[in-house]
Amino acid sequence: MGLTFVEGVVTGPSGKQARVNFLVDSGATYTLLPHAVWRALELQPKREMTFTLADGTQIKRAVSEAHIALAGAEGTTPVILGEPGDEALLGVVTLEVLGFVLDPFKRTLQPIRAMLA
Repeated sequence: MGLTFVEGVVTGPSGKQARVNFLVDSGATYTLLPHAVWRALELQPKREMTFTLADGTQIKRAVSEAHIALAGAEGTTPVILGEPGDEALLGVVTLEVLGFVLDPFKRTLQPIRAMLA
C-alpha cells in the first residue's frame, strides 16, 4: 500500500499561516493538525469529539475550524486539534469540501464528481 502526501497552507482566524505536509488518509473523517501547528495559528477548541482509531481504540480530541488551501482549491473545514506526537492527516471531509477524492491506484487527488440530485 502506498502513502500519499500533499502540501497545503492552513490559515487561522488571526490570519497566521502554516505550510503543512499532510498524509492523505481516506479512512480518516476529519483533518488533523499537529499540536505545534494549531497553537501557532491560534486556533481555539469549539467542541470535543470521540474518535475511533484503526485498532478500535477510542480517543477524545478537541475540534476547531481552519481555512485550508491545497492543489488549487481552498475552503474552511473542521480540524482535529492534535496533541503532541500526532501527525498531520488530511481526512475525507476536507477532501470533499475542496472537491477532491483520492485515487487509490494513482495515489493522486482527483476532482470529485459532485452530484445534485
